[in-house]
Amino acid sequence: MDQFVSILSKPDSIPVALMVPLSIVLLAMWWRAAHTSDRILENDGEEALQAYMEGGRPDPDRDEPPDPDAGRVHTWPYLVRVELIAALAVILILIVWSVVLDAPLEQHADPSRTPNPSKAPWYFLGLQEMLVYFDPWIAGVMLPLTIIFGLSAIPYLDVNPKGSGYYSWKDRKFAILTFLFGFVILWLLLIIVGVFFRGPGWNWFWPWQHWDAERAIATPNRNWSDLFGLGTGTGAMLLGLATIGAYYGLAVVYWRWRRNVSPTLQHMGKVRYAITAFLFLTMMALPIKMLLRHLLSVKYVLVTPWLNI
Repeated sequence: MDQFVSILSKPDSIPVALMVPLSIVLLAMWWRAAHTSDRILENDGEEALQAYMEGGRPDPDRDEPPDPDAGRVHTWPYLVRVELIAALAVILILIVWSVVLDAPLEQHADPSRTPNPSKAPWYFLGLQEMLVYFDPWIAGVMLPLTIIFGLSAIPYLDVNPKGSGYYSWKDRKFAILTFLFGFVILWLLLIIVGVFFRGPGWNWFWPWQHWDAERAIATPNRNWSDLFGLGTGTGAMLLGLATIGAYYGLAVVYWRWRRNVSPTLQHMGKVRYAITAFLFLTMMALPIKMLLRHLLSVKYVLVTPWLNI
């Protein structure tokens, strides 16, 4: 555990250590607000929820309607005053942080002494962890661009009018689960793995294991086609293309199965659904590829002379 404690006490590891409990606290605060909104919406309806958001829940014993201006305050000076206090508090925290903790700087780069492990800044460790499972051009270029495109497209793809202006779980289950899976599992968890569980040679080390720089782990890597005895060549390439095509073809199957009975799909239309399904399946392909690597030692699903996936 000494190695784990030393990693935890490093200046550049402290933000990650703080990020975990802060994320849990913020998720708990969101769940409490969402649960309150869902309970009011289920018991009293949308008007009561709107009144609660504007100025508190109305008194059921009163006959007169709630005051529409209740709970509203002017931006100046009330909101500006709170923002000023928050900004001063953040500046104070950063000043104390910079005085108490040393900057995580090392010696000048020496080509003859390469750090082992050589890790990126903690906020890029998720990308570095993805390099274990994908080629650099996929993990470093294609996936980040897909993430940026997906985040930019959310306002145009989200056709659910519910949950606007208030926290809600029942009205936005798919959107919330997708966000939590993508942010918590595929981003925060990968950062935690890269910071605390990756050691020399980017090998996996548990907290109670000592970092042995001479440790060599023979990991058998094989392609998806090797599981079917095809090796490499045209057959392997066709099998990879068929596997990827069948995977993304699940979106077509779901569309043809649910398009006539799902109001959401009918409202989305083919274009919005196609983009949403592509982004969702691409996101889910990352944990699938990770499981294939860890459980079956599969390195590539598609093997071609030009690219490997």
